[in-house]
Amino acid sequence: MKSIQYYLTAFSSILLACLLAITLQVFFFSPISPDPLQLPPASTSFLPTNSQLQGVIKLGEGILDKPEDVCVDREGVVYTATRDGWIKRLQTNGSWENWRMIGGDTLLGITITTAGHLIVCDSEKGLLKVSEDGVTVLASHVNGVKIRFADDVIEASDGSVYFSVASTKFGLHNWQLDLLEAKPHGQLLKHDPLSNHTSTLLDHLCFANGVALSKDQDYLVVCETWKFRCLKYWLDEENRGKTEIFIDNLPGGPDNINLAPDGTFWIALLQLTRRNFEFVHGSKLSKHLLATFPKLYERVNGLGEKAMVVKVDSNGRILKKLDDPNGEVMSFVTSAVEFEDHLYLGSLNTNFIGKLPLKFV
Repeated sequence: MKSIQYYLTAFSSILLACLLAITLQVFFFSPISPDPLQLPPASTSFLPTNSQLQGVIKLGEGILDKPEDVCVDREGVVYTATRDGWIKRLQTNGSWENWRMIGGDTLLGITITTAGHLIVCDSEKGLLKVSEDGVTVLASHVNGVKIRFADDVIEASDGSVYFSVASTKFGLHNWQLDLLEAKPHGQLLKHDPLSNHTSTLLDHLCFANGVALSKDQDYLVVCETWKFRCLKYWLDEENRGKTEIFIDNLPGGPDNINLAPDGTFWIALLQLTRRNFEFVHGSKLSKHLLATFPKLYERVNGLGEKAMVVKVDSNGRILKKLDDPNGEVMSFVTSAVEFEDHLYLGSLNTNFIGKLPLKFV
């Protein structure tokens, strides 16, 4: 009869072989080549937590599918792009309209132009113009390369269109791999409607997301979500092309950013990781494991836990923070747009747009 030691040795050998097989799978079949990611400081004591986002009015509840971005035209008509492929709009009389079907689940940032039509970022098709006459592709390639992940967009008064590409390596449906890899694959692009030419202004951005113009249009602000910061890109003649940090060490990953009427900015912030799982972003092995077994990522993802929006002045100083700390009403807020003393909030975790009266906050 074989001894207990024999069976223990055999079991240990099998266990070691299994662990070795898993390790080989993790490293050889992992789709990423990760770097460590530095998370922002945990302390935000200078910005006390509140529940003001729980006071929103729900617009379009039940008829909007994950309305990520929102814009409002001069007449007060509200537009949003939803995950079921529609551009929907809320008329000033309170009625919702299925305005334009784009198709797919790839619609992201939108903006209203001075001509009154919409420009839409489609992560598959590129940059689109949407009007009463239909849908036109403005830009699908840059420097001969297909635009893979168009994210957010803004139009300048001269007609130039500035937009971000979140990642040139990963697409919308595996965006989490870009977070886990934590390498700079993003871009800031410019589309000239007169020449129909698209050019690269900034490369090697860490998940380039929201884009906004300053009130005087002398600079752009572009969000780097995984860097927890926003960059300032100068447009005026004296500083054209210079880049500097606008704000960093944000208490969440900046998603979309929008100019407020008074020249300040509203930034939607994301909690990227659940509490007690922050260590993952400092461990290459953990990153490989999550990238190889995507279902595990659901245990780490903190995007649906709460909502946070900050108001920032033109010098990059935080003036105000609005929260739903437990995600009871608003969570995964991706955009905040101010119009006539109200804040309109888009989210990838709701079936409505939040409308928050600002006179009480």
